[in-house]
Amino acid sequence: MGNFTLGSYVPMDSVIHKMDPRSKIIIMLLLMISIFIPSGIMGYILIGLFIFVILKLSKLNVKYVLRSMKPMMFMMVFLFVINVFVIKTGVPWIKLGWFSIYSDAVYQTLYIVVRLLFMIMITTILTSTTKPLDLTLGIEKLLKPLEKIKFPSHVIAMMISIALRFIPTLIEETQRIMNAQASRGVDLDNGSLKEKLMAILSLIVPLFISAFDRADQLANAMEARGYNPNATRTRYKVLKFSTMDFVGLFSSCLLLIVNIAIAYIL
Repeated sequence: MGNFTLGSYVPMDSVIHKMDPRSKIIIMLLLMISIFIPSGIMGYILIGLFIFVILKLSKLNVKYVLRSMKPMMFMMVFLFVINVFVIKTGVPWIKLGWFSIYSDAVYQTLYIVVRLLFMIMITTILTSTTKPLDLTLGIEKLLKPLEKIKFPSHVIAMMISIALRFIPTLIEETQRIMNAQASRGVDLDNGSLKEKLMAILSLIVPLFISAFDRADQLANAMEARGYNPNATRTRYKVLKFSTMDFVGLFSSCLLLIVNIAIAYIL
């Protein structure tokens, strides 16, 4: 759990770090749309290559990004088990009496795993190469046109930024509570179902109390500093698109169009 990387900013000198946060957010959204287009294996290969190029340009370690997949392993195994018992189409690969594993069950699970892998990698790259304040500013600027219909763009941007910022903090807090409970003899891995539920309860309750306490402290600190979400603000940092931003936006748009074309052909 201490290896969880989503939401952690990694300061480096790369072209991706220097890009405008607005362009990175738009690129992420375009990639998310491309992932859910049924373009088959060819489409996923193109998306994977695109993400790999971004990863190399950002100078992030592949292992660092893949570390974010660890908390999802249980869900992937659970999805595979569900698909094995539910999907009974395709070629039967394994037959053991009444139990059978069909090809479509495996393919469906692989599609879900690949999509999750790509989405987590994209989100991890975004949060690892963008400072929380820059991310807030970028989201706010993208939502600014909605202010004409009284949409609270700054409030929404601040909420998203705080949520991303506190993901690593809550993970560290969970690890600290687990270590404290283990030192008191609580076993989270072994025991009966009732004992495991009680052990999880002893973890969840202090975690929620800690989260609410941190939220209260943050609210008091913002209030003490005179924070007003409706106040008119000036910005020390002015966002400006560079050549790399336009290249990234064009490439992601082209990738989306190619995936749509592949899905149409298929």
